[in-house]
Parts: sequence; C-alpha cells; structure tokens
Amino acid sequence: QVQLVESGGGLVQAGESLRLSCAASGNIKMINTMGWYRQAPGKQRELVATITRGGTTNYADSVKGRFTISRDNAKNTVYLQMNNLQSEDTAVYYCNIDAYHSPGLVRGDFWGQGTQVTVSS
Repeated sequence: QVQLVESGGGLVQAGESLRLSCAASGNIKMINTMGWYRQAPGKQRELVATITRGGTTNYADSVKGRFTISRDNAKNTVYLQMNNLQSEDTAVYYCNIDAYHSPGLVRGDFWGQGTQVTVSS
C-alpha cells in the first residue's frame, strides 16, 4: 500500500504565504510525476502544479509566478510554496503521485486526504 500525508494548510490573510508538504510512504519502488490539485466549494478539482522525477514543472496559469512546486526524491516528498495568496486560492489542496509499488512492480495513481487552505481578504 501507498500512503500520502499532507501538511501545511491553514488560514492566512491575502498576500501571505503558505508551504504545503506531502510525504509518500509504503511499498514504493519509484515515483514518477508528483503534483498538487485543488478543489474549491462547488467547483471541480483542478490542477495546480506538477513536477516530474527529473524536475520538469508545469503550472496552472492562475498560479504562475506565485506558486513553486519542488520535490525531494530521497524523502519521497513534494512541496508547494504558495506566495501572495489570494481569496480565489481558497480550496482543499490534494497531493497526487504516479508511482510504481510492490508487490511486483505495479503502477498506480494515489491521492492524499487533502488539506484546507483558506485565504481571507
């Protein structure tokens, strides 16, 4: 089994920063792409940012220049540094990984439980 544990969410004022972390554990052999998604009330889940094992990043247009995704492959952890947060960033943020795991070498897609980010204006 693979588990993802997220941390770092909270309540902040507009313009402030937060850093989310997501640590993966379990029978992991290798993690390919890691990413962050978010879901605001009444809206569909949307991509925020992804990062490949080699470090190539991709961002939603709405967060470019404000958010930075990074990863530590040795720790199986992905981070999301969020600066200049705005009220429209309020959502539940979910971590996602594409990973190979045992038994055998099975490829799977895994999600964290979500962490709430609330930005007050």
